[in-house]
Amino acid sequence: MPSVRIVGGGLAGCEAAWQIASRGIAVTLSEMRPVRPTQVHQTDHLAELVCSNSLRADKIDNAVGLLKAEMRRLGSLVLRAADATRVPAGAALAVDRHQFSAFITREITAHPHITVVREEVHEMPESRGPEHPVIIATGPLTSPALAAAIAASVGQDYLYFYDAISPIVLAESIDREKVFRASRWGRSLGAPAEPAGPACGVDDGEGDYLNCPMTVDEYRRFYAALTGAEKATVHDLDRERFFEGCLPIEVLAHRGEDTLRFGPMKPVGLDDPRTGRRPYAVVQLRQDNLAADHYSLVGFQTQLKWGEQERVLRMIPGLEQAEFVRFGMVHRNTYINGPTILHETWQTRARPDLLFAGQISGVEGYVESAASGLLAGISAAALAAGGTPRPAPRTTAIGALAYYVSHARAGGYEPSNITFGIMEPLRDAPRHKLARKTAIAERALAALEAWIEGSPCRTN
Repeated sequence: MPSVRIVGGGLAGCEAAWQIASRGIAVTLSEMRPVRPTQVHQTDHLAELVCSNSLRADKIDNAVGLLKAEMRRLGSLVLRAADATRVPAGAALAVDRHQFSAFITREITAHPHITVVREEVHEMPESRGPEHPVIIATGPLTSPALAAAIAASVGQDYLYFYDAISPIVLAESIDREKVFRASRWGRSLGAPAEPAGPACGVDDGEGDYLNCPMTVDEYRRFYAALTGAEKATVHDLDRERFFEGCLPIEVLAHRGEDTLRFGPMKPVGLDDPRTGRRPYAVVQLRQDNLAADHYSLVGFQTQLKWGEQERVLRMIPGLEQAEFVRFGMVHRNTYINGPTILHETWQTRARPDLLFAGQISGVEGYVESAASGLLAGISAAALAAGGTPRPAPRTTAIGALAYYVSHARAGGYEPSNITFGIMEPLRDAPRHKLARKTAIAERALAALEAWIEGSPCRTN
């Protein structure tokens, strides 16, 4: 009987397992937690979110919104879980992280074609032929033993970058007299979207954020304290290297005094209703769970020592007495050099029955990781059923992401979020930006439908 082995129970591994099992093929999913914990995970749930609780923009005039629309059409478990556990975030899709992972854990463990094994895998699973493919989806925190085995198997040294996660504060410890509830431009989910910022940047939405306003003097005192604070030590052999789209707040600050005011602390479109004026700078707080008793600091991923975080962040108006549910921290993300190793189907060039998915495959972001798992799952199901995997069209967001990972310049390769810039350009594209994005999205969804219709391995 055909079967698929998946190593790693994160977003990519769970999405792959769901796609394969939905096609009637047996899946064994190995997850090392809680047998071997990591430095950032807090539960033994599958698909636990450890960075932000935001899956970013949710409308198709934004590339990641289009990617979500495509994934929903393809029966994504991750998007179904996100839609079921979403919390207010306006034009973005944010979730209650605990309920989100609990939802996915229930669905995966209850599926009759999926067997979850809690074990640490130390070696690369051996090839058993195309009817028994293997997907490696161990994420950026792959255990050292398996990481060494993967490196030996693919014949490449790893690349890496450091990632930092944002602090979370207890809602009742926020001084509501000093903050105001508003969203940039008062925008609601149904309003046209502006170009999105980096994955860890500020999200917009009607009244869905608490805003901590700063005067010039307050900002300058905060900036001085932030740039002078002591960082936590990063234990690694090489120099620090951060993903540009999710830089620690103190790294951004060192680029110049006004960098934060044009980034995560930008006050544009956030006039304080109590004064009718725009603050000099703003720190946004986003609801982190459905109970609304936890709020995360948007764009405030950090590697400061915990004591320094408490000291510096309490200088933010409204957070003087903040109780921290979680401090920010830094961790190493590990990934392979996709362009030298992978095909568009997420199969490895040297061993067609071996596939990679998730952040270890060279993508960046929650949605992108799940999307790679979705396609890897479809490809593995096709292999197990005796078929040939078909790459998704480059005119789709999900296909463009796969093409980027497998065809980008190998030298100095860095993971990427999905952007319209990596999608195949339109011929005779409209000059107006919104019309152009809408046309790209319409073309993508039509191409996806045609690809689905031609697929020899649809879901049951």
